[in-house]
Amino acid sequence: MRIRTGRSPMDQVSPVVRLLQYVALLAYLVFLAFPLLWLLSASFSSPQDLVRLHPGLIPDRPTLENFIAAFGEQALVRSAVNSALVATTSAVVTVLVALPAAYALVRLRTWLGKPVLAWVLVSQLFPFILLVIPIFLVLRTVQLVDTRSGLVLIYVVWILPFALWMLQGYLRELPVEVEEAAAIDGASRSQILRAIVLPLMIPGLVATTLFAFITAWNEFFFALVLIKSPELQTLPLALARFVGLEGVARLGPLAAGALLATLPSLAFFSFIQRGLTGGLLAGATKG
Repeated sequence: MRIRTGRSPMDQVSPVVRLLQYVALLAYLVFLAFPLLWLLSASFSSPQDLVRLHPGLIPDRPTLENFIAAFGEQALVRSAVNSALVATTSAVVTVLVALPAAYALVRLRTWLGKPVLAWVLVSQLFPFILLVIPIFLVLRTVQLVDTRSGLVLIYVVWILPFALWMLQGYLRELPVEVEEAAAIDGASRSQILRAIVLPLMIPGLVATTLFAFITAWNEFFFALVLIKSPELQTLPLALARFVGLEGVARLGPLAAGALLATLPSLAFFSFIQRGLTGGLLAGATKG
């Protein structure tokens, strides 16, 4: 009796096609990594290396003067702490508000579901310049201008529509039969959300939290309008000070500061991606 062994689609790909796939993947990785490599090179380059006609990625005269200037002229550490506090708080509050709201829109089927989702999409079409004056007037009325709390409030309101749209997409993919079985056993809505939906939603929550954190971390326009005190300025505002009034940027200190600004995002992503991988494996096991 002959036993037939199944072959996966990857085993049927010819070596030439597989080699081309790896080459394309490597080229894509190089394309994504080049801005970070250039930033790393520029942060260690001397002014003479930066003004050369054809500068290389490896500086001829590596120097730490750019980092010394970046830390000496601007309070980057204080600004980074402000950005971390604002971005982390905004991400946590956004997810805490978006998760039950998305669950209500998906599972509690009412006539308001589709109009609310349509308004969520329409709200993303308004330009920032149209919203900044009403937002400033409202925050000034409640005395939240030039405060971290006011900035967090604006970021939550700004990020919440897209976070809500992301989470409701994840929730629609979850089998409703599991929740119905738990309801038959006597579980309440809050118990179903906490014990069943939340573990299965870990990949979606991780992706949404990462999106909210990076969006708040990199935001510049609202912080520029609302924050006036130097001790409350966020990291994008501190980096903007390396650009002169005539638009001439000091590339060395700016690159050093921008390199330091990317490290917390990379660290946050490396920390939170473990939850993403674990959530995917848990979802596959439970499914």
